[in-house]
Amino acid sequence: MNLLQYRIKTLYKYQDLIKELVGRDLKLKYRRSFLGYVWSILNPLLTMIVLTIVFSELLGKKIENYPVFLLTGRMLYDFLKVSTTNAMKSVTGNAPLLRKVYVPKYIFTLSKVTSSMVDMVFSLAALLIVMVATGARFHWQMLLTPLVVIQIYLFCCGLGFFLAQLNVFFRDIQHIYSVVLTAWLYLTPIMYDVERLPMEWLRIGVKVFNPLYYYVAQFRDLVYYGRFPGPRIFWGGWIMAFLMLFIGTWSFQRTKDKFILYI
Repeated sequence: MNLLQYRIKTLYKYQDLIKELVGRDLKLKYRRSFLGYVWSILNPLLTMIVLTIVFSELLGKKIENYPVFLLTGRMLYDFLKVSTTNAMKSVTGNAPLLRKVYVPKYIFTLSKVTSSMVDMVFSLAALLIVMVATGARFHWQMLLTPLVVIQIYLFCCGLGFFLAQLNVFFRDIQHIYSVVLTAWLYLTPIMYDVERLPMEWLRIGVKVFNPLYYYVAQFRDLVYYGRFPGPRIFWGGWIMAFLMLFIGTWSFQRTKDKFILYI
């Protein structure tokens, strides 16, 4: 049995545990909340309203239907931020359980990213509400958005694995990563059009080396512009996703046996 078959078999074996962990994360997030899962819709809506008020004149003056433009980028960034931040603490946060029973350690990291993805899918309702409220056109290309969700999900899984194993040995990574996320936000054309960046080398750098740009650009093409993403953006997104997934799983598997000594 090769390694891929073994991992698929392991996932199938622990599928009930993954479902339980994902359900637990979602319940804990909205525990004692009056509106419960409605916050998955209200949170992106309220964030969009605030950012639109603040940045519409400054950055979105020449952008048609700025609320939809903003939300199509911000949703993906929020998913990346929440999923990878939670994934980073998934191993250390389950240290008592890992010391007592054997459970594949990557299960906890995978469940964190998966629960965040479920939450993001709920928040798509906020996007639909904004599109209806602003009179945006609906395009049949929107039906292809699951392809983008799969890409960024795989990317976040890989990044989550990498951060989770790194956090076991270097707890300062939590503080460093928060700074990285802030820089990542402003280096991604979420609140502005990438063509408005003042320097050509910076525009090229964002378009080529920023993984999140590939997913935001694809999502906007399908939802906001109603067109197919270009081949460089589409295939680049898959390449970034599988490359990060490989790096993350490789580093996680290489160090997992040492976790018990540090958690």
